Amino acid sequence: MTTLNATIECLEGGYSAYFKDLDGVVATGSTVDEIKRNLTSALDDYVETCKELNCDPPSELTGDYRIDFSMDVKSLLALYDGIFTKSGLERLTGINQKQLWHYANGLSKPRKAQVVKIETALHRLGNELIAIHL
Repeated sequence: MTTLNATIECLEGGYSAYFKDLDGVVATGSTVDEIKRNLTSALDDYVETCKELNCDPPSELTGDYRIDFSMDVKSLLALYDGIFTKSGLERLTGINQKQLWHYANGLSKPRKAQVVKIETALHRLGNELIAIHL
């Protein structure tokens, strides 16, 4: 099974998405769920257009594939802006609020180690939440 890597980016008023290794397939949407649906639909349309034009689709699309979605830190912080405060993220990640503000506003990009800290902290929180039964 082939894995297609898609990137979701935050725009003013919505999101865009594209495949890192597959040119020509892009989508926009107003929510992350919508962008995932739209990108999957754009991919299906791309394959269908290839068939209609009697050309071979890229080899990645000829067998089974799955889509892995990723997002940069700036887009993630924008998505959850009303849910995670900078102070809350500081407690989760150990990264100070001012630095998180810089990431959220695109004034600086986090180093790989900082990205890992944020991702690890959010995954840990997610696992803790999944384990809770009410």
